[in-house]
Amino acid sequence: MSERASVRLLPGLGKRFRSGHPWVYSNEIRMDEAARAIAPGSVVRIVDDGGTMLACATFNPHSLIAARRLDPDPECIIDAGFIALRLRRALGLRERLYDGPYYRLVHAEADGLPGLVIDRFGDCFVCQANTAGAEGLMPTIVGALRATFAPRGIVLRGDSPVRALEGLPSAVSCVGETPDATVPVLEGAARFLADPLHGQKTGWFYDQRDNRAFMARLAKGLSVLDVYCHGGGFGVTALLAGAREALFVDSSEPALKLAAGAAALNGCADRARFVRAEAFRDLEDRARNGERFGMVVADPPSFVKSRRDLAVGARGYRKLTRLAAALVDGGGFLFIASCSHLVDVPTFADQVRRGLHDARRDGRVIHTAAAGPDHPVHPALPESAYLKALVLQLD
Repeated sequence: MSERASVRLLPGLGKRFRSGHPWVYSNEIRMDEAARAIAPGSVVRIVDDGGTMLACATFNPHSLIAARRLDPDPECIIDAGFIALRLRRALGLRERLYDGPYYRLVHAEADGLPGLVIDRFGDCFVCQANTAGAEGLMPTIVGALRATFAPRGIVLRGDSPVRALEGLPSAVSCVGETPDATVPVLEGAARFLADPLHGQKTGWFYDQRDNRAFMARLAKGLSVLDVYCHGGGFGVTALLAGAREALFVDSSEPALKLAAGAAALNGCADRARFVRAEAFRDLEDRARNGERFGMVVADPPSFVKSRRDLAVGARGYRKLTRLAAALVDGGGFLFIASCSHLVDVPTFADQVRRGLHDARRDGRVIHTAAAGPDHPVHPALPESAYLKALVLQLD
């Protein structure tokens, strides 16, 4: 352990890290020649300007978020045993939350494994290493996963755009068996299909599980429009709860195939229609044709990829609200969400309010929502609570 490098904080800049924040930014570090020479992804000691050792962390001298805390012990051994303990702790929580092995197993900093996401689909695990530190530990993580769970296969999804910020290449590979083109996902009584190799993110969005269930409780007897439907989670869940019919809209043909497969698996394909279209244009066309639905669900991809996109991207939620609200029957329901972590809750709520005004619709917010509990939030990183959603009943 004597070979572990030390990274020193600049004078007066250790208070936030001492108080429990898991990150150190590059402008808080004495980025001298020795620090810049440390290999990206290395485990280092974090030392304050007085020489007191504070923690061990992964380090990338080329990233804005230069250090990410692993453990308060500066000399903690980060090996398969350490990773396995974190995995078992994460597993204990998920087994209390869910009856079956379908959930987000690891949600980065909140589960003590910064930069790492692991979604579980039964005996198939999908890992995303989004930082150089997580990438450097990936062989150890894979070993710990195999020792703890004995999975049939592990998919390493190294194709997230955020990896470029860490200087990491884009690649997808498998350890163990390569999964089929689709793997099953179980949520309550519903069955879905995920694509762990080529689907968006890890292939499924577990974060909306509770929100799908909430909307399903409102759906009996209604017609449902599921925009940005991906694998059909909202629409199929609504159909199983007694929705009269559901229309699924997405610009991705593979996503629509997943949604159609889910409708067939759940015996509700006869009440489902699938349309490949760009969402804004499709909503405009339907409003022009006088179409109305008892429920409209709009769960778009992120409109804000970076801070420079914030002003324009935030207004996208205003436009989406205006277009979606125009299609909701009087007394019907609108669900609208944002997964843009740079758009905070007040900004999102204000854009939705403005969109309703533009659509000349009145109503009431009946539910505010976030990601499910298998996507926990680190107490010192409230900004990592990326998902926010509103459910409205419109007059």
